[in-house]
Amino acid sequence: MIISKENRRKIYENLFKEGVLVAKKDYNAASHEELKGVPNLQVIKALQSLTSKGFVKTRFSWQWYYYTLTPEGVEYLREWLHLPAEIVPATHKKAARPPRAATVRPGGGEYRAPRGDRDDYRKKESAGGDFRPSFVGGVGRGAPRE
Repeated sequence: MIISKENRRKIYENLFKEGVLVAKKDYNAASHEELKGVPNLQVIKALQSLTSKGFVKTRFSWQWYYYTLTPEGVEYLREWLHLPAEIVPATHKKAARPPRAATVRPGGGEYRAPRGDRDDYRKKESAGGDFRPSFVGGVGRGAPRE
């Protein structure tokens, strides 16, 4: 399929920026939902071409195509779009987690879980030396056989 260079550039830029692209399996849609002005069929066919070259992995589920950029695809698009090596897709960036701060109570000081009666719970009285439980008779698994 012949795709204009302008539309191909929009598709490749969006794919490189995000690292993933989603397209509904609707070949008659006037335009793609994310890429306004680009026909959905052109998006599907351009990414189908990249899939056949091994630059994109395709997964199809519930009438949607899910395209994921491979490391070879990142290099190819970097060369095609003339981008420096420092620029990477959003899916390849490490998410920085903010440091976890200690929870502070309204009254002040750090929060600690309530201890409750845990110490009393653990101090059980022993049954004594003369305690001898017997398991004779009964119903179920322990019933004597006849």
